[in-house]
Amino acid sequence: MQIIGPDALVFGVDDVAACAQFLTDYGLTPVGVTDAGGRFEALDGTAVVIARADDSALPPPLGTASLLRKTVYGVKDAAALRQIAEELGRDREVKRLPDGSIEAHDDMGFLLGFQVTVRRPLQARGEAANLPGAPARGMNAVAVQEDTLHQPLTLSHVVYFVPDAAKAEAFYVERLGFRCTDRLLGAGPFLRPAATDDHHTLFLIQTPPFMKGIEHFTFHMSGPTAVMQNGYRLVAKGYQSFWGPGRHKMGSNWFWYFNSPLATHIEYDADMDQHDDSWTARAVPLSADASQAFLFQSRDKWAPGGPPPGAGAPR
Repeated sequence: MQIIGPDALVFGVDDVAACAQFLTDYGLTPVGVTDAGGRFEALDGTAVVIARADDSALPPPLGTASLLRKTVYGVKDAAALRQIAEELGRDREVKRLPDGSIEAHDDMGFLLGFQVTVRRPLQARGEAANLPGAPARGMNAVAVQEDTLHQPLTLSHVVYFVPDAAKAEAFYVERLGFRCTDRLLGAGPFLRPAATDDHHTLFLIQTPPFMKGIEHFTFHMSGPTAVMQNGYRLVAKGYQSFWGPGRHKMGSNWFWYFNSPLATHIEYDADMDQHDDSWTARAVPLSADASQAFLFQSRDKWAPGGPPPGAGAPR
C-alpha cells in the first residue's frame, strides 16, 4: 500500500492561544488560524491542526489524558486510497468524508485518516559540511549566521503509547503494509510504510492502558545546525527542553525534544537513515543508553572568568 507518512496530526486542546504561539515559535506557518484554532504548516504542507477540546467538529477523545484526536496519513494516489478502504472495510467501519478522504480506527482505538497527500515538492537543500580536501560548502561560504531562518520541512514521524505493542504492530504490518526497520526490546517497533525510505514514521511503545496516546511527534529539519539553532531559540523564549540535543542510534537522526502545551513532546530532527526492503531489522534491549549515540548537556559558561573559587581579594 502506497502510504507515504503522516500528513497531519489533529489535536483538541485546552488553550488554543498557548498552542498556537508554541507551534509558531517552533517554526510552523499559521494558516487560517483564529481564536478557535487552525492549521500550522511545514514547508511541504504537512501540518498540525488544533481546535478547542470542546469543538463538536472534532473526533471524540481517546479516553485518556492524550489530546490527539486523529492522525492523517498521506498516500500516493486515489488507487492507494481505494485499496486501503477495501482492506480495512473487511472488518471495521470506513467512513468516507466530503473532502474525499477516508477514516477508520486502528486496533488500539486511534483514529486514522487517509488522503491523497498534500505534500508539496521541497526545494530545500541539506546542510553541507566542509572536509579537509573536500570543501563541500564552497569558498567564503559561512555555515552559521545568527539570523538564519530554519523552517520545518516535513512532518517526520509520530510515536504512540499503546497497551499492546504486538497487536498494534500486527495491524500496521499486516493490514497497511508497514515494515519493521528496528526494534527496542521492551518498548516496541520502529515502522515505515511502503512509500517512504525514512527509517520510521511510526514508533510504538508498550505502556499501561491509562497512558495510551501520543508520546511525541517531530518535523524534519535541514540538518543538525537547524536543530541546534531552532532548539536554542525555543529555550531562549522560555520553553522547557525535555531531552537533547543529541543523536539517536536507531535511525541516526539528530534530535531535540521539548515540552509543549499540546500535552505531548515535540521534537526537531534531522538526517534520518534511509532504508529499503533489503534492510534487516536490528533488535536491541531497552536501556538508558539504547536510544542515543551521544547526548549533550547544557553549561552556563563556556570559558572561565574571575578569580579561582574561594580566592581572596587581590593583593
